[in-house]
Amino acid sequence: MSGSLHFDRHWPRASHWLAGECLQGPRRRVALLGAPCHLGSITPGRCDLAPGAIRRALERFSTYDVEHGVDVRLVRADDLGDLPIEGQTPKESFAAIREGAAEARKGADAVALMGGDNSITRPGLHGLDQTLKECGLITLDAHFDLRDLEAGLTNGNPVRALLEDGLPGENIAQIGIQGYANSGYYAAIAREAGVRVVTAEQAHRCGLARAMAEQLAELSRRVTAIYVDVDLDVLDRAFSPGTPGSRPGGFAVWELREAVWVAGACPQVKAMDLVEVDPERDVADATTLAAAACLLEFASGMVTR
Repeated sequence: MSGSLHFDRHWPRASHWLAGECLQGPRRRVALLGAPCHLGSITPGRCDLAPGAIRRALERFSTYDVEHGVDVRLVRADDLGDLPIEGQTPKESFAAIREGAAEARKGADAVALMGGDNSITRPGLHGLDQTLKECGLITLDAHFDLRDLEAGLTNGNPVRALLEDGLPGENIAQIGIQGYANSGYYAAIAREAGVRVVTAEQAHRCGLARAMAEQLAELSRRVTAIYVDVDLDVLDRAFSPGTPGSRPGGFAVWELREAVWVAGACPQVKAMDLVEVDPERDVADATTLAAAACLLEFASGMVTR
């Protein structure tokens, strides 16, 4: 693809940033790691193809954030490739993802995990390598992900599994939860566990970026490390055709980008994941491009730390 692109030395490409190109004296470092897990998906698909698709999508972006006047090359990107977990279930891949995320954190200000389905959130958070009481979780997701565990680990229950692991409910905030995409049974579990829930309607009224800032501030008072889970199905279906769980009533891409930038700017955010992108279901690369843009927004936010 790159061979057909017009070369302009004044238009640095984000794909070159991903390959290690940075400005002299970078202020921060982000480690990127692919976690192509998809066998735990409730809806069969090919989310395992997303890490490669997101990397290719970066060829279509520059490194300059006009809104904030910064170049993401002020953040050094270390692409550590993909974990060798193809064909593994969430249970089988848990240790590899946890250890991979923990190793990636060494020397990095933050880790960006590229899923894969939402099952990677549990091992990714464990990869913060701290006691769970010191960890916080913010999900940008249309769903609670609190399904029962009897049938095993899936992309529908990573938050439930983390509660069972010992992550305190009050250390969890879920933003973007949609009506008619969840059940009263799981809403009650969230309520009883003390999870703070910001519905999609509430976030639409106050603004997604503001909701993110408020939850980051609350968590930062009680934990030392925050993990942000970005499920692309928090977007409206019109903007994320490549996520099986997206529904009408979600957010526009610009809103999600703002919220992810806010997360990147928070020093307590040590890891983020981008999940539930199925390139085979995508239309005009809309979902993949949105995920790539979120990755850049996260890096841009990191510049301000």
